[in-house]
Amino acid sequence: MSRLPARSVAVVLGTRPELVKLTDLVRLLGPAAHLVHTGQHYDEALSGRFLAELGLPGPTFLTGVGGQPRAVQISAALAQLDALFTAGPPSAVVVQGDTNAALAGALAANARGIPLLHVEAGLRSHDRNMPEEHNRVLIDRIADVLCAATEDNRANLLAEGVEDARIAVTGNTVVEAVRGALPDAAARAGLLRRYGVPADGYVLATVHRPENTDDADALRAVLTELRALAADVPVLFPVHPRTRARIAAAGLEDLLPGLTVTAPLGYGEFLALARHAALLVSDSGGIQEECTVLGRPLVVVRRSTERPEAMADFAELVAPGAELGRAARRRLAQGTAGLDRLASLPSPFGDGRASERIVALLAEATAPPRIAAAA
Repeated sequence: MSRLPARSVAVVLGTRPELVKLTDLVRLLGPAAHLVHTGQHYDEALSGRFLAELGLPGPTFLTGVGGQPRAVQISAALAQLDALFTAGPPSAVVVQGDTNAALAGALAANARGIPLLHVEAGLRSHDRNMPEEHNRVLIDRIADVLCAATEDNRANLLAEGVEDARIAVTGNTVVEAVRGALPDAAARAGLLRRYGVPADGYVLATVHRPENTDDADALRAVLTELRALAADVPVLFPVHPRTRARIAAAGLEDLLPGLTVTAPLGYGEFLALARHAALLVSDSGGIQEECTVLGRPLVVVRRSTERPEAMADFAELVAPGAELGRAARRRLAQGTAGLDRLASLPSPFGDGRASERIVALLAEATAPPRIAAAA
């Protein structure tokens, strides 16, 4: 529990991954945390249930953000955050990652001269087609304290001319998030029974990024490969609402039979099923980190990644189509020996104490300036 004044730290977020990754930080801040939710993820299945599941305090909700184009999301959130910070200026603002919500929070803090701390600073995909790449670069330019998850992230920042004094390597908060939210063995066994899958004997797949869902050919290629895998091994496929709509719009529902299609999962449910999957297939950034804590292999269906640390042992990057199927079968063929090897490796994203280090940095950033003693 921190000793910072009540509601003195505005934690601005708007999506499911931010809720997950900032949970332990918010808990450690205790009454000092003022959660501000932009509503970027406004679906109950993607955000609302996570507030309750993770035990987070009731946030201040912004309006008119969810479902809007990127520029409208940022501008609508920025206007409301500016009014909020003017009426009651926080001592510091915390944002995480690279979402539109994070960029809006960063710009609002900068405009009002409020110390800004960026959790998960320094990630780079070097892919200018990704809106998130622009968001994270902009946030890092104006943040006062940059919490880099890894030494590689720190190196990225230094290469861009960020002052070393502004950077702290904290580890990634995902490590403590996964450890804290993973259900116990009995609960995990119950979930496996509910979904009718054997431990270490199924594939868990998710697809939601626009590069895979807004391109009908890419979406068809992903679903075709998943369906082909399902002929040999059960494939659980929790479907994001946006993905479901794109599947319908592209007329691809005929590729779903054979897959075990489910509604979006709660975070604990997803971790439990990921922990016992023989293979994960996803385009998620967060899953690239989570798989290293769970010790599971991952095939990443994307054109680029900002998390190269996961690629050394746990994950590999593929394009939609036949390459996906080949990589999946290669990983599955490694069997128990492959799973045991990954389980023995430490996560490259830290030791599970990132949130503690970030709270200490916040205390330092908000401390009153020391007055030098008179000579």
